[in-house]
Amino acid sequence: MAPLKEGDKAPYFEGINQDGKKITLENFKGKKLILYFYPKDNTSGCTAEACSLNDGYSSLTEKGFEVVGVSPDSASSHLKFIAKYNLAFNLIADTEKKILEAYGVWAEKKLYGRTYMGVVRTTFVIDENGIIEKMITKVNTKDHAKQILEQLKMEN
Repeated sequence: MAPLKEGDKAPYFEGINQDGKKITLENFKGKKLILYFYPKDNTSGCTAEACSLNDGYSSLTEKGFEVVGVSPDSASSHLKFIAKYNLAFNLIADTEKKILEAYGVWAEKKLYGRTYMGVVRTTFVIDENGIIEKMITKVNTKDHAKQILEQLKMEN
């Protein structure tokens, strides 16, 4: 499968959120979506990223964006993560890694000479028609909401 790129149709996804409710790409038809993939709840980088998106949530929603996070954690892990940091958006539990694989973010990684499979932190900005408008692969976890807004401003 060829890697996704800007201008591609976003792969269909369906998953279960922290409340056990099904969320699909179709839920966002006619809306803009920030779909971000992160490795693990309650780790320093992932917490910084989620809190940055949460802090910038009103700025993002004012511009018509919905925010959804995806990781291989369980729904119960997501529920605790959301409660701990008072997150305003849904997190999808992709324990079977189907969405991660569809978006090409479940990949081989290297750390200290060890090779393993893991989540490549990536954010996809998907437009109202389901087209990938922007892909952010070098995520600034501490200022991610600002990073997204700045990158979109450069194009509009």
